[in-house]
Formats: sequence, C-alpha cells, structure tokens
Amino acid sequence: MDDIATKAPKTHYTSAEVTALSHLYRAEIYRSTVWRTRLDATTNWAVVTTGIALSLTFSSATASPLPLVLVGLLVAVFLYIEARRYRFFDFWRIRAHVLELYFLGPILRGQGDQFARGWNETLFQDYQHPNLHITYLEAVGRRLRRNYGWIFLIQVVAYLGKLMIHPVPLSSLDELFARATIGPVPGEIVLLCGMAFHGTWMAIAFRTFRSRRGADRERPPPPATDAVLDLARGP
Repeated sequence: MDDIATKAPKTHYTSAEVTALSHLYRAEIYRSTVWRTRLDATTNWAVVTTGIALSLTFSSATASPLPLVLVGLLVAVFLYIEARRYRFFDFWRIRAHVLELYFLGPILRGQGDQFARGWNETLFQDYQHPNLHITYLEAVGRRLRRNYGWIFLIQVVAYLGKLMIHPVPLSSLDELFARATIGPVPGEIVLLCGMAFHGTWMAIAFRTFRSRRGADRERPPPPATDAVLDLARGP
C-alpha cells in the first residue's frame, strides 16, 4: 500500500488516451468552425444591406439619403448579433488552441505528449466550470476593429458624399442642413445624432483595444488557468 501511495504522478498519456484527446481536438475544431461560419453570415448580411442602401441612394440625383441612415441602424443590429456569436467562437477557439500548443505541439517537435504548464488542468477546469473568456463589450470592440468599423466608415463617407453632390454640388452650410433634414427632424439634429452614433462605436473600439487579450480585467477565480488561457488567446 505504501508503494501505491508514493507512486510518481503520471507524466504521459497512454495510446488510448492520446486517441481520445485527438477526437476531442477534432470536436473543438468543429465547434469553432461552426461559430466562425455564423460570424461570416452576419458580416455578409451587413455588407449586402449596405450595398443595397448605396445602390438606392445613388440611383439618381434626386434619390433620398435616408436608406444610408436606416442601414446604419440595421448594421448595428448585425453587430449586436455578431458580438454575441464571437464570444462563443472565442470560447471554442481557445480550447482548440490550447490543445494545439500544449498537446499537439510537443508531439510535432518529437517531445511526446507533456503536461507542460498544467494545460490539462486548464481544460478540465474549463469543462467543469465553463465561462466565456471575453466580455460582450470586448467582443463588440473586436468586431468593430476587424470588420464593422470599415462598414460604418463606408456608410458615413457615402452619406456625406450624397449630401454634398446631389442634386447639385453643395454651396453653403445651411444647404447641408436642409438636405440632411428627415421629415420634421431638422438636419442639425440628424447630423448630431449621426456623430453621437458613430462616436460611440469609435469610443468602444479604442476603449477595448488594450483589453484585446482580456488580461487587464477581473475574472472569476479559476484554479491556475489564466496563464495558459492568455497564452492560447494570443495578441
């Protein structure tokens, strides 16, 4: 009994365990791929609707710029949906990346499977106490910096371009306000709302830039998992 109690801890997996981990890796890759596809779908919706709005607005010199205003709100809805999806994509992606770095990586280098940095304990705790690794605001910031910031930029440039050139080139500031008027809403109010709308997205993108790895925010206390997750998350 004393020999069993003093037996050295296990340092390598058996062939059956390696096979099981390989299937686990395939499952995590499949999950992250599914969520990656969902991210692409919402981005495509945003691009297509923005393109339709551009076509309607610039179809003639007398066409209204209102479609470009409305599409900004619609793209914001797509951003809301995609940020939620990105949190789940990041969740599955990090699990797969931990396996790539600490399980498959040493095998590729001819070092065999290892328990370096306690990655196996990290995955166990993540399965036992699943928790999304980034906040919703961080997910919004990431999608803005990668995709949606450019879509919003195209929308703003197109909207201002429409006001300045149609039906004739702009000649005064009062004329700009008149063209921006939407029904009973004065053009000044419309432009101020637009500045606040896009200024909010810019603030979120810059505010969350330094937290792109999630390293500077408070998290629930998992047992010794943060170091491995931060390395797997990458820059």
